Amino acid sequence: MPITTTQEKYLHELGDIYDAESRFLKAQQAMLKAATDPTLQAGIERHIAESEEQVENLKQVFALLGEKAKAEPCDAAKGLVAEGQKNLKEAGTDAIRDCLIGGALLKVEHYEIVSYRGLVLGAQEMGNQEVVALLEQNLKQEEQTAAKLERHAPKLLKKAAQADGK
Repeated sequence: MPITTTQEKYLHELGDIYDAESRFLKAQQAMLKAATDPTLQAGIERHIAESEEQVENLKQVFALLGEKAKAEPCDAAKGLVAEGQKNLKEAGTDAIRDCLIGGALLKVEHYEIVSYRGLVLGAQEMGNQEVVALLEQNLKQEEQTAAKLERHAPKLLKKAAQADGK
């Protein structure tokens, strides 16, 4: 169906991140089971709780716009999840798997950050401060999670290199 208005565009993008958050939530649960690094595990557990809250925020955004929450199939999320699943299978050691999980999660965070920034901008243009507030809450959590992953990545890599004997 063609997208012909800015409202349709906005709802399409909102449905896209709604679908993405749901897919990423399921993928995080699988990654949590596969992760061995305690800091990584704790971060995933924390972000699972945040993701559940973010999905609820998105449902509220739809309601504030007078719409029923509707997922728009997100091809980017499908691809990121498939890549993460492939990496889990291909990792030869726990330490390498943890590095790959951290990298996959960081890719997801950056996709979500870009998506939320666009949605916040759209909500600001519409003048809908309630929607702005909910989306900014999600954006802030995503930015904080990305920063934590970026700080922890060198530790995961060092751990993997030590396991390699380097």
